[in-house]
Amino acid sequence: MADIKRPRDRHARHVISSVEKNSPAFRAGIRPGETLIEINGKEVEDIFDYRFLVQDEKLKCVLREEDGSLRTVKVIKNEYEDLGLEFENALMDCYRSCTNKCIFCFIDQNPPGMRETIYFKDDDSRLSFLQGNYVTLTNMSDADIDKIIRYHLSPLNVSVHTTNPELRCRMLNNRFAGEAIGKLKKLAAGGIKMNSQVVLCPDVNDKKELDRTILELSLMYPSLETLSVVPVGVTKFREGLYPMRTFTKEECLATVRQIEDWQERIRKRTGRRFVYASDEFYINAGLDLPSEETYEGYMQLDNGVGMMRLLTEEVKSAIKDCVYRVQSRGVGRLLLPGLRKYMKTDGIKRELSAATGMLAYPYIRRYMDWIHDKFPNVTVHVYPIRNDFFGEKITVSGLITGGDLKNQLSDKNLGSQLLLPVNMFRSGEEVFLDDMTRTELENALQVKINIVKSDGCDLVEAVLGLLPEREYQGHSPYEPEEIE
Repeated sequence: MADIKRPRDRHARHVISSVEKNSPAFRAGIRPGETLIEINGKEVEDIFDYRFLVQDEKLKCVLREEDGSLRTVKVIKNEYEDLGLEFENALMDCYRSCTNKCIFCFIDQNPPGMRETIYFKDDDSRLSFLQGNYVTLTNMSDADIDKIIRYHLSPLNVSVHTTNPELRCRMLNNRFAGEAIGKLKKLAAGGIKMNSQVVLCPDVNDKKELDRTILELSLMYPSLETLSVVPVGVTKFREGLYPMRTFTKEECLATVRQIEDWQERIRKRTGRRFVYASDEFYINAGLDLPSEETYEGYMQLDNGVGMMRLLTEEVKSAIKDCVYRVQSRGVGRLLLPGLRKYMKTDGIKRELSAATGMLAYPYIRRYMDWIHDKFPNVTVHVYPIRNDFFGEKITVSGLITGGDLKNQLSDKNLGSQLLLPVNMFRSGEEVFLDDMTRTELENALQVKINIVKSDGCDLVEAVLGLLPEREYQGHSPYEPEEIE
């Protein structure tokens, strides 16, 4: 075939790492190590192009072999059937980093000397679509917006922060940041489903500015489906940055009431509440969490909206299920004969421990009391971990380091094992934010560590010893999976 004259490195990120056995690509003879160039005469630029172009039933793929020669392969498959290819680079392109200098940016508040991925600021719409990351839209051209609409890439998660163009430019320290509101409207008009968020900063984008933002974004419903409001995080490493403080208890209460008032107003108009305050606002205000129905399907869980309510309901359900199965002598994965001994006063005792952030501690402590009430011979010591690494104002468990766990648990009764939530660990690895490993912490504390998934059923089963330990596979929401 005729030579396709393009620079060799243009498609360097399209190298095929694996081909699924018996997949359409496998049957067509496509091999790992080859580079995908075109599909049906159209150049593949990134993962979006690939996902869109492989939907057809008949494909003509141009591949570059490892020796540099080109070949064409015809693939026959069912419509929308996956081609069966994995690539060395998940995006098939470079990651797009953030061009803003936000006054509230958490990454700018990290201490020096941490691993490279901690400092990477992603602002890539493709990661928003694939992984749920939030983007500001400031580094997206009109062509990028048109591509999202053409491929109908939904949902998209957008960090708005304010709909006031001048204020948005100041908050993001980007003179083009105000243009994003027009891009939002264009995406909404194009039928793209979106979720949005506001990082709320005291005396900056709260109060009347928050009213404006909620109102203007709610008018884009139903294309813009939800809005979450989360409080700014402030570490002790803010030297030289915009003076920022955290919300007081009274301010948290006022913000919750403001959002709840908007929920009722919008629900009367649309049938949905649309805007939600994160759990931090409720907890720091000293309020009970809203009912499960309030969260309308938990569409903003990754932003900490309804996470504790969902966990609470899951824990209640799992405990009830365990008790029912034991008492009814039924069968199922939750029933082990040994569970009965935990319900007897003279049975064998089980003692272990759990560690969490200051924010979630009252809830985790309450869950363990519920379990102990039904299974008296099971005792869990729960320890709240103060964040000395980032500063005491950081109270979430996902930012706890191995060093803080080691220092604060070294003299504690940890029982037979220590339960830790998965969000304390790095992507696909058993490594904390400060690079301490699970094994190093186990050796330091002389206790076995069990990494528990984030749902309530897993927590109850881990406490009762019903499931074998599993390797953690996932990623911290505070860093990307990889950087290239």
